[in-house]
Amino acid sequence: MADILKLITDRIHNKITEANFEAANIVLYTDDEKFFKEGERRIKEIVDDIKKRIELRADSKILKDKEEVEKEIRKIVPEDAEVTNILFDYHRSIVVIEAKKPGLVIGKQGSILEEIRKTTLWTPQVQRSPVIKSQITENIREVLYANNNYRRKFLNEVGQKIYKEWSSEKSDGWVRLTFLGGARQVGRSSLLLQTPNSRILIDCGIDVASQGDERFPIFNIPEFDIAQLDAVIISHAHLDHVGLLPYLYKMGYKGPVYMTLPTRDIAALLSLDFIGVAYKQAAQPLFDSKDIKEMVKHSICVNYNEVTDIAPDVRLTFYNSGHVLGGSLIHLNIGNGAHNLVYTGDYKYSRTRLLEPCVFSFPRVESIVTESTYGSKLDVLPPRRETEEQFINMVKNTINNGGKVLLPELGLGHAQETLLRMEEAMRMGELPKVPIYIDGMIWDINAIHTAYPDFLSNKIRTQIFQDRNPFVSEIFSRVGSAQERKQVIEGGPCIVIATSGMLQGGASVEYFKNFADNPKNLMILSCYQGPGSLGRQLQEGASKVVVEDNDGKRELDVRMKVVLFNGLSPHAGRNEIMSYFNNIRPKPKRIIVNHGEVSKSLDLASALYKLNRVETNVPRNLETLRLR
Repeated sequence: MADILKLITDRIHNKITEANFEAANIVLYTDDEKFFKEGERRIKEIVDDIKKRIELRADSKILKDKEEVEKEIRKIVPEDAEVTNILFDYHRSIVVIEAKKPGLVIGKQGSILEEIRKTTLWTPQVQRSPVIKSQITENIREVLYANNNYRRKFLNEVGQKIYKEWSSEKSDGWVRLTFLGGARQVGRSSLLLQTPNSRILIDCGIDVASQGDERFPIFNIPEFDIAQLDAVIISHAHLDHVGLLPYLYKMGYKGPVYMTLPTRDIAALLSLDFIGVAYKQAAQPLFDSKDIKEMVKHSICVNYNEVTDIAPDVRLTFYNSGHVLGGSLIHLNIGNGAHNLVYTGDYKYSRTRLLEPCVFSFPRVESIVTESTYGSKLDVLPPRRETEEQFINMVKNTINNGGKVLLPELGLGHAQETLLRMEEAMRMGELPKVPIYIDGMIWDINAIHTAYPDFLSNKIRTQIFQDRNPFVSEIFSRVGSAQERKQVIEGGPCIVIATSGMLQGGASVEYFKNFADNPKNLMILSCYQGPGSLGRQLQEGASKVVVEDNDGKRELDVRMKVVLFNGLSPHAGRNEIMSYFNNIRPKPKRIIVNHGEVSKSLDLASALYKLNRVETNVPRNLETLRLR
């Protein structure tokens, strides 16, 4: 397999003008129009032999003119598909069709795509147009297509590296896992996987609730060398898992980062917001927008359940984690089956309005790294329905008494679940109809949700497909300026959903400063509050807190009601985690516990050992475990 491209082209005599890699996939270009239209059987025979994805595309020499192709596409695709944009990636012979109803562009069993392919000779790809206009999604697509020649070269280089020492034989090599952050703590998640052939970074987070170097993964160790890094994998787009990724590119990393499509878009959005928050706090940002562009240019997006090689001896599969849009359990097949590792990132093992529960069945698993955010025996989350009833009743009573409700939220996942809960309660008449204001980047993240409904729960996906999209309900109003925020603060009873969830900067702090002194008002904390954060102080009952203001720091008397609701968390609670490990298939031989405060991690590890009687580890940061 040393020269897999030569092996393929030798089997297709005189038909192929060029053979390239697109990461682990192989792309063949032909200037023979007849072979392009009819050569699929020959390609399939080779795929069956080498077990790798191969795509046949037309050489640019025979491609039809773009204007002519656009007319042809609009003629072939039914008007009901509502095509919004047609983009051309000339260097890769791809035409991207954006439509509100992509299924109508695809046709039955791909019939319309095949007609476009044979008529125009371009290879069509389909993307869903967001129901809510998303500037970040548009910008990302512009970055990718403006740099399509660079992308082609980059993806080819990635493939050359993967196949350089690729082997179908099972490896006898060792596997080591070093914890650079997130061990016995929540925040700055980052792990380094090492084999004799590969160096792979799993997550690259930041701890927004800490100060100084404690915020960042520990990279100043001999084992970590950006120049030696083969790949980065991101589980999901929360800052404690992806916040430092653009900084890697600032420091000179030029390799691939693997994630799902929604994770890429949201990671870019949150990174831009991270820069904005730094400027508001008069701090120097760690990176700038150029570094975010580099991150996007080097991203390789993989769908759930799709197996792809990412190094000569490592294959990656993403599975639904049930935590946030695009969030993934990471399955790594190392050494062609020699060792199988699952890294859960953050996960939820029960169905929510937004997402299906996480996957619990894998082809193979020897070691698993699990989160323990709510891992202690005291973290038994109450039944969701019961918690939601209490939640709705508290909101209802506050509004009826003339108060305002503040819901500080993580912009991704938790906020959308809350929006859906509020939309349903008002639609069913369980809440009085008052304005629901959305402040911060939640609106933009909602737009990304509407672009990727295939990642959402069956129920929400069906609603979106049937033009009953709950994210665009008329009950929601976007707050987009300081003047609009002032009107909300001075107005009557309302519900405000704002970032950030820990009240560490962001719009939620501005509302808190103005709502705090009124005992009629209510604030519900329903996501994890990091140690040291303003949210944690309030969770622990502080009646006086110090906040940043225009004139420096000031002390606030907290007279508003502050309530913590753990039962609405997008993380698995203690019972869910125990149930997950009771049901997981196959049973792992080693369980590694991280992403939790020390007591919670140790408590969970002890319980999992008693349940499973397998090796259970609770590593510290900088510890290395030999997995094989």
